[in-house]
Amino acid sequence: MAQVSSPTSAELLLKRWTVDDYHRMLASGILAPDDRVELLDGQIVEMAPQDPPHASRVDDGGDYLKAIFANRAKVRVQLPITLAPGSEPEPDFAIVRLDENRYRDRHPQPQDVLLLIEVADSTFKRDRIYKAKIYATAGITEYWIVDI
Repeated sequence: MAQVSSPTSAELLLKRWTVDDYHRMLASGILAPDDRVELLDGQIVEMAPQDPPHASRVDDGGDYLKAIFANRAKVRVQLPITLAPGSEPEPDFAIVRLDENRYRDRHPQPQDVLLLIEVADSTFKRDRIYKAKIYATAGITEYWIVDI
């Protein structure tokens, strides 16, 4: 009897999605607005569920950062940033340049980002290795991880 083994992810040829592909999937309903996913390096990745310690720190941190940066920068909490062509992550905090249009017609891009912060509990490895590389490749110069 022949044995069949499952291929590893390294053996699979995965389709790389662009930010435009991702937006079309959202617009057509393939991905729902309440799907907890983000586009990372051309792959649609499920986001980790938020346990109470993570949610609490994001909530408190958002209030704190908004007070510190009031009228000097925009603090976006768990909202997308566009890192074309293949990433649109949703960092816990993105401190971005003020935009007179308040980013109504686009998400912030690398040139808008002053600081990104991820709050990590179960996601520390993903944030430290995978997201750090994506952010660095996009030219993000300040990236912090708060390890809870």
